[in-house]
Amino acid sequence: MWTDEKILEKIKRDVLAAYKDSKIYPEFEKGLNARFPSLWKNYFELYGHRFDCLYQLEDLIRMVAEEYAKRANLSHNERTAWFEKKNPVAIMLYVDLFNKNLSGLEKKLDYFKDLGVTAVHLMPLFRSPEGDNDGGYAVSDYKQVQPDLGTMEQLSDIAGKMRKRGIHLIVDFILNHTSDEHLWSRKARTGYPDYRDYYYIFDTREEADEYDRTLREIFPSVRKGSFTYLPEIEKWVWTTFNSFQWDLNYSNPAVFRDMSHQMLFLANRGVDVLRLDALAFTWKEKGTGCENLPKAHTLIRLFKNVAAIAAPGLSFLSEAIVHPDDVVKYISPEECELSYNPLQMATTWEALATRNTSLLQKTFSPRFHIPETCRWVNYIRCHDDIGWTFCDNDAASLGIDGYGHRKFLNAFYTGRFEGSFASGVPFQENLETGDARISGTLASMAGLEKALMSGDSDEVKMALDRIRLLSGFLLSLPGIPLIYSGDELAVLNDYSYLDNEEHRSDSRWIHRMPFPWDALEQDKKSPAMQILEYTKKMIRLRKDLSPFRGTMELIDTGSTNLIGFRLTDGSSHLIIIANFTERPTPVRLNTLRLYGGSYYFEDLLSNESLDSDIDVKPYGLLWLQEVFK
Repeated sequence: MWTDEKILEKIKRDVLAAYKDSKIYPEFEKGLNARFPSLWKNYFELYGHRFDCLYQLEDLIRMVAEEYAKRANLSHNERTAWFEKKNPVAIMLYVDLFNKNLSGLEKKLDYFKDLGVTAVHLMPLFRSPEGDNDGGYAVSDYKQVQPDLGTMEQLSDIAGKMRKRGIHLIVDFILNHTSDEHLWSRKARTGYPDYRDYYYIFDTREEADEYDRTLREIFPSVRKGSFTYLPEIEKWVWTTFNSFQWDLNYSNPAVFRDMSHQMLFLANRGVDVLRLDALAFTWKEKGTGCENLPKAHTLIRLFKNVAAIAAPGLSFLSEAIVHPDDVVKYISPEECELSYNPLQMATTWEALATRNTSLLQKTFSPRFHIPETCRWVNYIRCHDDIGWTFCDNDAASLGIDGYGHRKFLNAFYTGRFEGSFASGVPFQENLETGDARISGTLASMAGLEKALMSGDSDEVKMALDRIRLLSGFLLSLPGIPLIYSGDELAVLNDYSYLDNEEHRSDSRWIHRMPFPWDALEQDKKSPAMQILEYTKKMIRLRKDLSPFRGTMELIDTGSTNLIGFRLTDGSSHLIIIANFTERPTPVRLNTLRLYGGSYYFEDLLSNESLDSDIDVKPYGLLWLQEVFK
């Protein structure tokens, strides 16, 4: 019987003997010893049935040792848990849209410092095909930067310069699929059997249908089903998303080894966090929906085992835009320490449309509570569309029909609903089912575009108040707030994407526009500068408030217009009250006393002292700190 101790002993003897005289080997061996039992358990679960399991494992450990040796000169070799010790704020951006290329990005590093962000997420920048490449999510080479953006050497250099400014680098690790122009897919297409096994390629449509009949369509406007026919080789390939994105076959351990190699290559270029794209889709099993399968979690844990041994400073960010109960399952020190919070995003917009915070409050139910060393990455907008990912059971408990409510939200945020202030546009609208998601910038969806078009100064003020509420509420939540680049300047929808043949069928390009550097020269009373100064002020205030690193408890404010919660780290407390309506709404002082332990409070946002019942202003936000007299 092969135990993990015997297997590790064999690997050290047969694979690692050449490394034992290296000065870094003792530290590597320490990490390997600590992580190997977990690695073997996860590896055996995925690949233990294969005759070549041990051979493939030895090959993996050899690669891991080689990559660890390359980290000897990296100053961030140990896991720093930077997101645990401070109140980080992140921003996400496309390099080309931000300032043309990596050289341009480097020239603007001080902008991040001035804004107050401590992490920068660079959207996909690795080599991808010309033309439609899903915004860079179809990677043809993980080891090269897109030539018009720069080089991998530049990226590594920028990572070092960011770190000196206290800024951490996040990049995407697109692990579910590659481009159909990747070296592996090109070799598979030309008949190499080893590389055919890197993907799910079938001889007949009937074989593909055995999987397809239980899968949901992700991009129904692209094609029916999840497979694409390749006429030049007369075969079918699995393509969950676009037809040029081939799903990887992780049941093949060679795929895991080679993707681990790509992962460690990026870590060794100075990357601090990898955003694991579409991780819920990575494991396939016939007769299932091939989403959120147990072995998808095993696979992520195995990637984490490899990273913990060879790149202990590397963290994972989960991108699982799935049912809320499934999202939380990816969050743990053994899988992803960080996770997008799509439920918070969706229900924040839902509360703004309905003027009712009941469903938003459900967001902060027990599923919001995650391990102490992990963090939610909260956001209002991102590069992607808005999908209404709330839980139907949560909605039903409030007397809300989920299907009908999603139709209402789609109508509201596309401006089709009478009285709507929003100017969003539909994405992937399915006319048969009525399903859709929403594209648009934060400012346009919050009403600024429509208000400016009307010329009504009162409507403009109201729209700016909504933007402040959304931006401020994001910065009021525990976890890591993520700003989508341009939202801090209240950018509006960019309809020029309709003139671009490569983009016009993808409405997400309406909120993917060049960064408006000229807005920084505008008058301080302009919408852009008002929102920028507000955002900077909020980030500065948030930076040193320890309750944001503590726990969260909802407050019964007595009104569904409001959401309230108490943050505490045990020694200090902060009460947050947000009004999601255009109506002033009262909060009784006694309500606050029950949670704050005092009759006196100071609002840190306005510097006002409060000692009586409060009327929360329309779209108002309060950060209340108790004062003891």
